[in-house]
Amino acid sequence: MWTNCYQKLYKENRAVLFKERTEEMDKGYIQINTGKGKGKTTAALGTCIRTLIAGKKVFFGQFIKGQETAELKLPDYFSGFHIEQFGEGCFIFREPDENDIELANNGLLKCGEALGSGDYDLVVMDEVNPAIHYGLLKTEDVIKVLQNKNEKTEAILTGRYAPPELIELADLVTEMRKIKHYYDNGVAARKGIEF
Repeated sequence: MWTNCYQKLYKENRAVLFKERTEEMDKGYIQINTGKGKGKTTAALGTCIRTLIAGKKVFFGQFIKGQETAELKLPDYFSGFHIEQFGEGCFIFREPDENDIELANNGLLKCGEALGSGDYDLVVMDEVNPAIHYGLLKTEDVIKVLQNKNEKTEAILTGRYAPPELIELADLVTEMRKIKHYYDNGVAARKGIEF
């Protein structure tokens, strides 16, 4: 008799635990890849590949970047992958101008639409942290966009200089730290590895 009671209790508790676990798995979290080390965008792209192979859809918005990168060819391989660039190339050797600011803000609107629509399982805001750091975007505007995301949509924000307010909001923050880098020995960025 007691055995039957425990079995029934176990089954009921197991059902509750399974339901809670399933709800956790369906929730979309906010991730940040930041730091001075290599691999922030690369890690986000790895998550994109996993998401796509699982039969899900990805929106990949690249802030600041406007040059040819290998990831621009991903839609040729995965119909569920949508990528847009919101920049004209790297401006680190000049001050950002009004056009840079306009491109970034239009990109934030598009990322906001993708995050809120429920059409995408994963939205990557690549290099959004430097876009904030260089004054192209305001931290509070990025936070508003994230607060309005669909509850099942995962978000990944990449780039150096993640502001403390975004780190506080995020569910997962990874800092890439440079210990050793071949750039220091004069090796330039290589196609298919760095871009």
